[in-house]
Amino acid sequence: MVNSIILPKIMQIGADALNMLPDTLVSLGCCFPCIITDKTMLELGYMAKVETLLIQQNIQFGLFAETMPEPNDTSILAAVEMVKKNHYDCLIALGGGSAIDSAKAIALLASHGGKMSDYKVPYQVDEISLPVVAIPTTAGTGSEATRVTVISDSATDEKMLCMGSGLIPAAAIIDYQFTLSLPSRIAADTGIDALTHAIEAYVSRKANLFSDQQAIAAMKLIAPNLIKVCQEPDNLAAKEEMMLGATLAGIAFSNASVGLVHGMSRPIGVHFHVPHGMSNAMLLPTITEYSLPGAPLKYAECAMHMGLIANIEDETLAHQTLISALKHINKTLEVPTLAEFGVVKSEYEGLLVNMAEQALASGSPNNNPKTPVLNDIIKLYKKVWA
Repeated sequence: MVNSIILPKIMQIGADALNMLPDTLVSLGCCFPCIITDKTMLELGYMAKVETLLIQQNIQFGLFAETMPEPNDTSILAAVEMVKKNHYDCLIALGGGSAIDSAKAIALLASHGGKMSDYKVPYQVDEISLPVVAIPTTAGTGSEATRVTVISDSATDEKMLCMGSGLIPAAAIIDYQFTLSLPSRIAADTGIDALTHAIEAYVSRKANLFSDQQAIAAMKLIAPNLIKVCQEPDNLAAKEEMMLGATLAGIAFSNASVGLVHGMSRPIGVHFHVPHGMSNAMLLPTITEYSLPGAPLKYAECAMHMGLIANIEDETLAHQTLISALKHINKTLEVPTLAEFGVVKSEYEGLLVNMAEQALASGSPNNNPKTPVLNDIIKLYKKVWA
């Protein structure tokens, strides 16, 4: 079986990788970028660093700093018009997954027109759009290395999953120093998101030899460092390994897929405004436990690759250890339940069928090692409530 592996053309990785931005633009044949970011990046001074680098090289640029968390199809329209009007030749996405996902969508619509709903799965986005240079500032989404973007439909509240080779960034600049000032809550949520990517990619029905190697490497980097980066913000070694692990996890799931955790997570995020990584964390132990029968060997291997056990001679023990570890991570990093987050139970229960239908429509649950039907997902939603 042939697996088509898709990666960014250029990846600059390590401390001070940001300094490679001007050279990266030259390598891509670009000279007039528009920066896509949010106000937090301005407040933290990250935008100023990018601006200084460009000014030093006499590179003119535009700026759109209005991206929103959990972006929807209306939040990007002003940027699309701005990019078209000013004829920028590339986009620089600075921020977390929301900024990078927004930039991918902006590049697509500015290049080819239409609306985001035209491009949601099962449509394959293979059109070549404006190049995107992704500069992640969190160690989590892996969007800098994926052929995926998620944009909500403002009319239906559906989180639209868009996939295809046309969404892969042309370049990724992965500088862990951007994560040094990350608040512990965001570090926890994005870190568990990255761990979820690695595990789901490894057990996915679409997993392959290449994606498995990226997922294994990601688990080995993420698992020992996830709690450290939240509790020891000055631990540079842990920050660096976590950042690389998140990117490798992104490569893994982009070339395999995610599964039921992500399928169920997206509706929770859009209906109740739970941050994506946090909603993944709320679901991960329960969904992993449900999915174990579908890939018992691979889940046992996850425990081993995460450094929880020395071998997989006892699969049952490996499974128990894995689930216990996922619960321990949530407890240690103070991941709330939906009830503790403040989701009103009656509203939640009233949306169970709708959310389950949206989860299935995303396609992700079909890649889960144990494939659920609608009623299974409803039961799992009920189980994770508290």
